[in-house]
Amino acid sequence: MHESVNGTSRVRFGTSWAVPVDLSPSPWYYVAKRAIDLAIALLALVTLAPLFAVVAVLIKLDSEGPVFFIQERVGYDPSTGAVTRFGCYKFRSMRNRADSALHRAHMARLIQGQQSTPAPGGTYKLQRDPRVTRVGHVLRRTSLDELPQLINVVRGEMSIVGPRPAVPYEVEMYQDWHRRRLLAVPGLTGWWQVFGRNQVVFDEAVRMDIYYVDNRSLWLDLKIILLTPWAIISGRGAG
Repeated sequence: MHESVNGTSRVRFGTSWAVPVDLSPSPWYYVAKRAIDLAIALLALVTLAPLFAVVAVLIKLDSEGPVFFIQERVGYDPSTGAVTRFGCYKFRSMRNRADSALHRAHMARLIQGQQSTPAPGGTYKLQRDPRVTRVGHVLRRTSLDELPQLINVVRGEMSIVGPRPAVPYEVEMYQDWHRRRLLAVPGLTGWWQVFGRNQVVFDEAVRMDIYYVDNRSLWLDLKIILLTPWAIISGRGAG
């Protein structure tokens, strides 16, 4: 939540303080951004419905379990300035009921700076993850596993463009300055996803998300949207 300390607005996360923030862009930005998000997400869901059906069949043929994987992520509500939690939709790429302990330990190493170079599959990717299914490897490599997040965009929990949505146990390990990246609605694609996914370590990925938070505009969103297809083709991907 927002509080005022000596006239400076801050956002409080649990018992620790985030850095001072300029609370938000102008209200019209959010209205326009929401309208664009809805238009793109609804059109994409209708257009991609046949692809969704094919992916669903492949997932069911490859392994037992549901088609969708719903994971709790950390979001942001610009109407209240509150950091929130929501269920993030993805195509299931791992074995059903896979343990998150492996990824939790991986994130701890990244955040603590114990991994000095990015993982081969991207900053947040766990190399040779034994939990990932055969179809899941393809979905992750092509970013198709991220497409159901269009549902989150329609629901208003995510945007087409924004910082990567973090998992709660990751946020618990953040340094205070890392938390500034939480002050925008998370997105399917973003500045980091387009320009740095496979090349940067955790702190640099956070700095790229913070750059987006501090420079948000419809023009920047448009630039990121236009660059995302090439990022996917080149292997960086979205989300």
